[in-house]
Amino acid sequence: MFSSPTVRVSFLFLGIALVALLFADIAITAANPWKDLGRFFLGVVTPDFFSSEGVAVALLRTVAFAFVGVALGSLCGFALSLVYRNPIVRTFCAFIRAIHELFWALIFLQFFGFHPLTGVLAIAIPYSGIFAKVYSEILEEADPVPGRLLPPGTSTISRFLYTRIPDCWVQLRTYTAYRLECGLRSSAILGFVGLPTLGFFLESAFSQGHYSEAGAMLILFYVVIATMPLWVRPRLLPIYVLGAPFFLGEGLPIVWGNVERFFTQDIVPSPIRNGEGFSGLLTWLNDVMVTEALPGIWNTLVLTQIALVATGIIALLAFPLISAHFGGPVRRTGGHIFLVVVRSTPEYILAYILLQLWGPSMLPAVIALALHNGGIIGHLIGRQTSAIRLRPDAPIGFNRYTYELVPRVYRSFLAFLFYRWEIIMRETAILGILGIYTLGFYVDSAIQNIQFDRAMILIVITALLNIGIDVLGRFIRRKLALQTMPTC
Repeated sequence: MFSSPTVRVSFLFLGIALVALLFADIAITAANPWKDLGRFFLGVVTPDFFSSEGVAVALLRTVAFAFVGVALGSLCGFALSLVYRNPIVRTFCAFIRAIHELFWALIFLQFFGFHPLTGVLAIAIPYSGIFAKVYSEILEEADPVPGRLLPPGTSTISRFLYTRIPDCWVQLRTYTAYRLECGLRSSAILGFVGLPTLGFFLESAFSQGHYSEAGAMLILFYVVIATMPLWVRPRLLPIYVLGAPFFLGEGLPIVWGNVERFFTQDIVPSPIRNGEGFSGLLTWLNDVMVTEALPGIWNTLVLTQIALVATGIIALLAFPLISAHFGGPVRRTGGHIFLVVVRSTPEYILAYILLQLWGPSMLPAVIALALHNGGIIGHLIGRQTSAIRLRPDAPIGFNRYTYELVPRVYRSFLAFLFYRWEIIMRETAILGILGIYTLGFYVDSAIQNIQFDRAMILIVITALLNIGIDVLGRFIRRKLALQTMPTC
């Protein structure tokens, strides 16, 4: 068994996670966590859909921000995908997608304020980098033969529009629709920084102990995502995209002087602003690294590695819930509902809920990251196993799971898991805003203290760390010859 490279790599990451546990802050610090958890579940099963008139407006604005942000991101991403082979373009796209939507929102809040443009750009910019990467991969895989059959002298643009785009159209459309679902989750959590989306009202309901109201918001959010195939139709998309900007709200007016000051003063390192010279800048950078960056990087890496392995465990336990080779249709229906809920709930919202119930530690973050990402991978692997045809004398029960199905899908499982590695890192960093000592905690603290220069340095470090994990993940996938596909 240990002669297999995939098994050796799996045990290596398991060992790293076990060592990381020794340094992790894993605890339940709330006075009565199980009572609070019971109250929350009671609120979910007794939702109050009429407690607040603002919930419907928040849900509408959540959808509007998602449509505008994803539409803008897809257009820019498609344009970038055409020149993605350029190393400068690839590096630029890798950088902008490595910064989480909430970090972008925190940046734009400093000079745009609570204006709809803040939320739209916070989604559109990282999504542009994501779309550029995925669209370029899809276009590169297009069949080149139809283009060669066109008459000599046909322009490059005509070849592209009449041969390559039609060949890739289904994949482009499918991925864009999937990214819209991701955009809804991104839009929802923008409310936690003050924008008028679902997260804003959810945070208010929890802080006041209105669990039935919070349960109603979550249920409505799940319904919106689960019913997307019914209301997101190709013929209606132009109407949605053109109408969505009118439902973003007005917000506060933009003070353009703040924009100029942000780029010319606020993010300029304080030693340079104060004329302290190069020696002062080195001292300042050393202080940022020692007191904020290095502790943040360490905690981010520790939490990421624990959450990565926990994600893998959840995925392996979850995929039988929807696999056609286990149980009947009733159990599979229940499994589908469970996986829809866990994969549709943004990690940030789930971590926020668990932090309110269990108190501040890494445990809520680990559970939130593992459930969300494990639900996504478990869903994908479960669908893959359903398509496997078993031999007539195949074992049943636990032996079917361990000896028949897991070995046949394990490479795909690892491919999905290592793809999610960089995404888990992005989410781990941003969860620091909730009080966990990852990089996001120090970014948020710097912004709260009006130290935007320190915040920008930490955000750049976060992006470089994410890029490093992405490069390492692709290297491992390539060494193990793991086939990958994009997931949100």
